[in-house]
Amino acid sequence: MPELLRRYLPILQWGRTYDRQQAGSDLLAAVIVTIMLVPQSLAYALLAGLPAEMGIYASIVPILLYAVFGTSKALAVGPVAVVSLMTAAAIGKIAVPGSAEYIAAAITLAFLSGLMLMALGLLQLGFLANFLSHPVIAGFITASGIIIATSQLKHVLGVPAEGHNLYELAGSLLTHSGGLNPHTFLIGAISAGFLFWVRKGLKPLLTGWGIPARLADVMAKAGPVGAVALTILAAWWFDLGSKGVALVGDVPQGLPPLTMPVFSFDMWLALAGSAMLISVIGFVESVSVAQTLAARRRQRIDPDQELIGLGAANVGAAFSGGYPVTGGFARSVVNFDAGAATPAAGAFTAVGLAFASLTLTPLLYFLPKATLAATIIVAVLSLVDFSILKKTWIYSKADFLAVASTILITLGFGVEAGVTTGVLVSILIHLYKSSRPHMAVVGQVPGTEYYRNVLRHKVITDEHILTVRVDESLYFANARYLEDAIYDLASRRPKLKHVILMAPAINAIDMSALESLEAINERLKAGGVTFHMSEVKGPVMDRLKRTDFLDELTGKVFLSQHQAVSELAGKPRRGGAAKSKPVG
Repeated sequence: MPELLRRYLPILQWGRTYDRQQAGSDLLAAVIVTIMLVPQSLAYALLAGLPAEMGIYASIVPILLYAVFGTSKALAVGPVAVVSLMTAAAIGKIAVPGSAEYIAAAITLAFLSGLMLMALGLLQLGFLANFLSHPVIAGFITASGIIIATSQLKHVLGVPAEGHNLYELAGSLLTHSGGLNPHTFLIGAISAGFLFWVRKGLKPLLTGWGIPARLADVMAKAGPVGAVALTILAAWWFDLGSKGVALVGDVPQGLPPLTMPVFSFDMWLALAGSAMLISVIGFVESVSVAQTLAARRRQRIDPDQELIGLGAANVGAAFSGGYPVTGGFARSVVNFDAGAATPAAGAFTAVGLAFASLTLTPLLYFLPKATLAATIIVAVLSLVDFSILKKTWIYSKADFLAVASTILITLGFGVEAGVTTGVLVSILIHLYKSSRPHMAVVGQVPGTEYYRNVLRHKVITDEHILTVRVDESLYFANARYLEDAIYDLASRRPKLKHVILMAPAINAIDMSALESLEAINERLKAGGVTFHMSEVKGPVMDRLKRTDFLDELTGKVFLSQHQAVSELAGKPRRGGAAKSKPVG
């Protein structure tokens, strides 16, 4: 039982050796991340169409729970831009933004997402996230970043706009562009310009003034707080609310409330698909960040336990007035760079946010929504990376197709359609590639025991022996392709006596492929050709021994390809270049 507890409660492992030095590092990191999270949390709640305080609520209890169940020492959990956008798209289908039903749907979505993540973790199904390839994720995030930035222009311009894709949002903005509020636009444009400058120019300026690099970095990270403070002061001083500038207004003061998800079958059914997509996207983003940061310190994370940690965080969000959360890239990097030594840094951050929720929320009344929108725009535009299109076009046209389709569908039809398309295209491309495995006719490299593709190397071949190397596991989707390829190659060699299937890259053979091998054996036998195999891996050989295939095999299974050719040829290998045409 103690071992089981340590397996599912990582805090029992790092907590035993926690010391004062680690606490100091964690406290410093928590202060920096808290300063960053206050405006971010408010902004992302706005993006999700939820009350501003829900962003802070979603950053307190979830962080505490992740510190208990998570394995990353630097991952900072909370609301993120992409998940906030997906939340808005999901709950906007079943409730009116701003309504009590809308808030209840967001809480329920967090609960469902948490349950799904925990179930995947307990069943050790984290590998399912691998169906979202990195190029597809990059394309999805790029398209989502464009949609998010476009959706926030309404707050910067002070005009109404609706839509869940780029076409709808752009059309709505153009339709209402005549109602632009100059005061709102001024606040939004200045805030965005200031935040863009802070990201690149403030730290060099401060270090040039002699301020230590560490302190300058902290001050640069606090740039959004500066924008919030200055625009709150401006809105109060100039009474911008009376001039049509939308303000955050009353933000409840206090700790997160106890809330309950809606236990309605109809709502669960309506949200289930979205919850799964949010869970997978959130997990992929989170575990990618966690693994990257862990590698820098030669640490490791447990992906399946990460699922449990993120699941617990989302369930915690559901019971504390929050909405779906995951590990954020920007705040996690800040947490790491600030020296976070253990997940306790997240717990200290939660305490800092709780303090802000208790004491600072009354000051947010005059905060212009345009400032929060500018914060979101600046944050998400850093995620937009069209270079992935050029990279995939050069390296792999199939990956380019997956990325391009994901971007176009996301922009044209919304985030859920985009990520679904990305997953389906990735799977279809994988199936297509694996159904047509790379195959090569091989020959002996002169003076060696190595065998290589006859099209790439000058090798020795024998007109009586055909060796085909298959660089893929054999299964139902490519079994028939193997049959056709071998029959075609054999039919073009009238003096052929032996066919060798060279299998160093074959990691598995399923039942359909086994039947194909049996068919190949029988057909070659009918033509007076013996069928052999070489370099068969142990696990594959173990499975073949359970069948009568080896008994029916007309030839032999050789330990090495060189042994096979030497025995079948019956003389030393000599001679010129290959004449055969390989497959694939």
